Amino acid sequence: MKKARDLIRKFDLTDEQLQQQLTEAMGGVDDPMGSVYEDSVKNFEVDSILRGQILNVINDDVIVDIGYKSEGIIHIHEFDDPSSIDPGDIVEVLLESVEDEMGEVVLSKKKADRQRGWEKIVSEKAEGDVVIGRVTRKIKGGLLVDIGVPVFLPASQVSIRRQGDIAEWIGKEIEAKIIKIDESRMNIVISRRKLIEEEREKMKKKLLEDIEEGEVRRGVVKNLADFGAFVDLGGIDGLLHITDISWGRINHPSDVLGIDDELDVKILKVDRERERIALGLRQLTPSPWKNVEEKYPIGTHLIGEVVNIMSYGAFVKIEEGLEGLVHISEMSWTRRVNHPSEVVGIGDRVEVVVLDINKEKKELSLGMKQVEVNPWMLVEEKYPPGTNIEGTVRNLTNFGAFVEIEEGIDGLLHVSDMSWTRKVAHPSEIVKKGDSVRAVVLSVDQEKKRVALGMKQLDEDPWHTEIPRNYQIGTRKIGKVTKLTNFGVFVELESNLEGLLHISELTEKKIADPEEIVSVGDEIEVKVLRTDSDERKIGLAFVQKLAPEKPAGEEEATEEPVAEEAAAEEAVTEEPTAEETPAEEPVAEEPVAEEVVAEEPVAEEPVAEEVVAEEVVAEEPAAEETPADAEPADEEKKDAEPGA
Repeated sequence: MKKARDLIRKFDLTDEQLQQQLTEAMGGVDDPMGSVYEDSVKNFEVDSILRGQILNVINDDVIVDIGYKSEGIIHIHEFDDPSSIDPGDIVEVLLESVEDEMGEVVLSKKKADRQRGWEKIVSEKAEGDVVIGRVTRKIKGGLLVDIGVPVFLPASQVSIRRQGDIAEWIGKEIEAKIIKIDESRMNIVISRRKLIEEEREKMKKKLLEDIEEGEVRRGVVKNLADFGAFVDLGGIDGLLHITDISWGRINHPSDVLGIDDELDVKILKVDRERERIALGLRQLTPSPWKNVEEKYPIGTHLIGEVVNIMSYGAFVKIEEGLEGLVHISEMSWTRRVNHPSEVVGIGDRVEVVVLDINKEKKELSLGMKQVEVNPWMLVEEKYPPGTNIEGTVRNLTNFGAFVEIEEGIDGLLHVSDMSWTRKVAHPSEIVKKGDSVRAVVLSVDQEKKRVALGMKQLDEDPWHTEIPRNYQIGTRKIGKVTKLTNFGVFVELESNLEGLLHISELTEKKIADPEEIVSVGDEIEVKVLRTDSDERKIGLAFVQKLAPEKPAGEEEATEEPVAEEAAAEEAVTEEPTAEETPAEEPVAEEPVAEEVVAEEPVAEEPVAEEVVAEEVVAEEPAAEETPADAEPADEEKKDAEPGA
């Protein structure tokens, strides 16, 4: 063992020592092996394309002999069809490196193919030429297409229409146009869209020359929008509006059509200047409105489906493409319908009656309430005038109260029919909403659906009984001043009963304002001049003002003026009337009481009776002025219906 180690130490030389001894041994003779080596590698330049022979396939490596001192290795995935690789096949490869860090020759078949393909494309094709290739994969901004070399197809140039996912094109063979060649960067950009646009432009010109309105053409659905579908007729797209897709109701074109659907369409209109074509699909089938009057004459009972609801009514489908409108007013005879959804819902099956047909406007009017008997036809029979009813106050208006007689049937209780004697300014003075009241049916208007009611008619009219009996001419009464006007004084004689004391009846002197004599709230004694039961008026004459109670010592002072007024009253009774006054006697500046009593008053100051009428009509419209069977005033009762 020791001898072996000594031998190693003896012959352990450095590289320099070994090279020196080798040179001395060769005696300066040239190295023939070095020359052979140099000759073998002088033609193998990096990035050059060489021809080689496949020797073997080991796992994923393909061994290729290129005539170099050692074989090169190519990864199997660089071959388009690995299963077709056979030993002995000749292939072109690109020499990437003579020796890598492992001492192996690095080859690439894919790069050799690309360079050969690029050289071929550049030599054979130019910008604007058409090429055919297969989409290999999706990259940033577009697609990679193999036309012999990989070229770039931008996403915006894939089609004339917006694409969803361009990855759908992978594996498909396409035809496109070269729009850019960059030799320095070995880059080519192609466009499928430009090629399609050029082809469509030629087709469009020919189509616009040949197409005619009324023709039926075959097309392909290319796009859908809310308002319709665009159909490619071969060079130009026509618009198939949503209203021309079907005779029936559709919410969106996608309910009937799909992208790339082939269909026949009718040419409705052609605008060659604007290059627009209107299409129709429903026009290929007969219109359901064609014989609608014969199929569904007015009065026909039908069963339909509610397909749409609006604030003004509900649309009911009778058959495909034929719908009618049930207006909100035609849904119930008696029910107060605020919105159609209170009565029907979409999808409901309802019975309707045909009310009207407008074929030109394609409008069909339907009714639901006509299926039932109109209860208003029975109202007059159930509630003839004079019938006593009891109902609930449903609503109040300025002119009266609506009283529900039965469900859906309301009657109007006008303010003028609430009291015989009281002046009712608003119905809330007598009744409240929700009150249960008794009334008498005054009249029934079946056509206008109105029932007139009265409360005061439950009692006897006092103007024909008690009032004429209690207020005979000449009768003296004690009353209270309730209102002053420029023409006289209103005096409350009893609860809800007033008379008019004309200004000319206050004093023998001429006065401008009744307030000079009396004030509101004063108690006065008056004499009845006139009682008119038909006009419901009482005319009064002033007798005296009743003073408030005073101490005993002041009573005598009060009696003297009263006596003077009594004497004046007697004088009025004894003196002759204005008609008996001699013609030569001048007219006094201050008309005496006798002139007021006369039936023909002087022109300057009308008699009390005439002023009473004016006051009641113009100033204070009293309830008792309206006859029992009178309708409400035009401005108040016009079109007053139960639904008011």
